[in-house]
Amino acid sequence: MMSKLSLFRANSLPFPVLSSYSARFISKPYLAPPKTLILYAFSTVPYGPSLLKGKKPSLNDLRLASIGRDRDAHRRKIEDFEDSIEKGELLDEDEFTRIFEVSAVRVPAKDCFALENRLRGHLLNWPRIRNIARVPGDEIDEDVVKLLGRESDEEESVVDSVDRRIRGKAEGDGERLSTVLHRDQLARTFNSTGYLKFRNLAKISRPKRKRKTERAEGKEKVNKGSSRNEFAVVEVVEDRGGDEDFEGLLGEGYGSSSRGRWRGSTRLLLLDERYSGDEEVQDLPEAIKVLFEEAKKTDASLSFELVKCRLTLFYDYWPMNEVLEALLPKGMIVPSAFEMVGHIAHLNLRDEHLPYKRLIAKVVLDKNQPKIQTVVNKIDPIHNDFRTMQLEVLAGNHSLVTMVVENGLRFHVDLARVYWNSKLGTERQRLLLGFDQNDVVCDVFAGVGPIALAAARIVKRVYANDLNPHAVEFMEQNSVVNKLEKRIEVFNMDGRRFIKAMFSSDKGQKVTQVVMNLPKDAAESLDAFRGVYNDRYRDEGLSFPTIHVYGFSKAADPEFDFHERIRIALSEVAVDVKMRKVRLVAPGKWMLCASFILPKSVAFSRKTINVD
Repeated sequence: MMSKLSLFRANSLPFPVLSSYSARFISKPYLAPPKTLILYAFSTVPYGPSLLKGKKPSLNDLRLASIGRDRDAHRRKIEDFEDSIEKGELLDEDEFTRIFEVSAVRVPAKDCFALENRLRGHLLNWPRIRNIARVPGDEIDEDVVKLLGRESDEEESVVDSVDRRIRGKAEGDGERLSTVLHRDQLARTFNSTGYLKFRNLAKISRPKRKRKTERAEGKEKVNKGSSRNEFAVVEVVEDRGGDEDFEGLLGEGYGSSSRGRWRGSTRLLLLDERYSGDEEVQDLPEAIKVLFEEAKKTDASLSFELVKCRLTLFYDYWPMNEVLEALLPKGMIVPSAFEMVGHIAHLNLRDEHLPYKRLIAKVVLDKNQPKIQTVVNKIDPIHNDFRTMQLEVLAGNHSLVTMVVENGLRFHVDLARVYWNSKLGTERQRLLLGFDQNDVVCDVFAGVGPIALAAARIVKRVYANDLNPHAVEFMEQNSVVNKLEKRIEVFNMDGRRFIKAMFSSDKGQKVTQVVMNLPKDAAESLDAFRGVYNDRYRDEGLSFPTIHVYGFSKAADPEFDFHERIRIALSEVAVDVKMRKVRLVAPGKWMLCASFILPKSVAFSRKTINVD
C-alpha cells in the first residue's frame, strides 16, 4: 500500500486503484475485486519491475541507497550529470530510482543453493535480478567460526576418533608414540603449503593474494545490511515473522533463543512479488513450509527467518524503451531503433523528436555502453554524388572514424566522408553466395569495399571502383588490413567511364559478374553497356557477364517500374530479368535487386553514349 495507480500517466485509468492490490489478490483469491478490474490492471502493469509500480525514494533513501553502490561509478555519474547541466542536457537519473518491498528467506550460505532449487517456482523472477542476495554484514570466516567453538558435535567426535587412532591409545595415557605413528602425526601436522594446524601463523607468513585484497576493499565500500550491485541494492529492513511464529511452525529451537543461531555467512532468497504483502509465515505456500519441515528433520543445524527487504533499482537497470517512454510526452512514438556502425549509433529522428534529441541521445548512449560511444542523427537526405550523409553528433565523442566487422572482414570507415549501410549486410551476404572461384567480379560502385573485399576471398579477381576519392583511400587501406591487396585492383573514376574502360580492355573479357549497388542512379547507368563490344568481333569468344543492379521504386508495382527503367536504359525490350525485393526503405519506397545476363544485342548495339 505504498502508492496508488494515480501515479501512472494521466488518464491511464478512470478510477484510483491500489498498486499493491494486484499483487495481493494473486495469492489470496478471496480478496479479488471484480473481473473487469483484474483484466485492466494486468493489461496496464504486467508482472515484473516497472517505473509505474515502484515507489519513488525520498532524499534520505537516495543517500542510503547510494552507499551500497560503487562509489567511483556513482561519482562519475555525478560528474557526467554536472556536465550535462552545463550543456543544457538535463536528465536527472535519480528520478528513475524505484524502491520495491519484497520478502526474503534468510538462510545459511552453505544451504542457499540447495534451497534455491527447491524453491525455484516461488523465488523472484525479474530480469537481471538474482534471487540470491548477499548479506555482507554477517560474512564470517570459517576459521573464526572454529575458533569460537561453533563446530558441531559430529565434527568433534570425528576429530577425536581420528586423534585416538593416530595415538593408538586413549587420550591422556601418557605413553610415547611409536616411530611410525609419530611420523604419521607429523605428516598430518605439516604440508607442502606451510602450517596446517597453525592457520593464523600461516596467514602472517604468506602475503595476501590480490583477489583477497580487492575483495576486502570492496567490502569496505558496502554498507552493512545491503548487497552491492551496479543497478540494484537489496537491504534488510526488518524481520517479518515473529519468533513465536517459527517456533509454532517448526517446533522448539526456532523461538526466541534462535537469535544467535547463525553459523557463518548467510544469504537472502528473495521471494516472488506475490508474497511481498503483509503475509506471515503461515500465509506462505505449502511448498515452502513443507520444505523447511523436511529440512529440520534431516539437518538440525538448518535455521532460517522471514525478513522484509527493500529492493532499490537505479537508472542503470531500466531498459532504454522504458526510460524514453517516461521522458517523452504521452502519445509520442518512442525512437527505439537505430543503426550501429562500429561504435556509432546512427539515429533517424522525426521532427517531433528534435526538441528532445539530446535527451534521447544520452539515454541511447547510457543504455548501450561500451559498445556505443557516439550517437549521431542524420540531418538531411543524401543529395551529393559521394553519397555522404550530413550527421550531427548528439552525445559521446565526436570522432566519426570507426571500424566495422562484417563477414569476417574489418572495414575502417569515416561516416563524415564515406557511405556505409549496415542494414545491407544480409543482402551482401546473399549476393556473395552466387559467386564461385571461377568468377571475375567488377564492382562499379564499391564504396569502401564491403562487397569487393568479401568477394576477393572467393573469386579469382576483383576490379573495384568508386567516384569518391576518400572511399577509394579507405578501400585500399581495408584491402591491406584484410591481406587481400593482391586479389583486388582499385579504380577512382565515374561509373560509366569505368564500365567503358573496363570492357574495352582485355580485362573486361574475363569479367563474369558485375555489381552496381547505387540504388539512386544505377539503373540509369546501364546505358554505358550499350556498344561495349563494338570494336570486337562477335566470334572472338567474349564473355557476357551477369549484371546485378539495385534501385529504388515508389510505384504501386515496384517490380514492373524497375524493369521498365532497365529496358529503357539498355534500349532493349527483350531482357530476361530476375527481380527481387530487398527491403522497404520507407513507407511506399522499395529497394530492389535485378539480375540479368548482358544481352548480345546490347553489347554490340550501335546506340552508344558519349562518356567524355
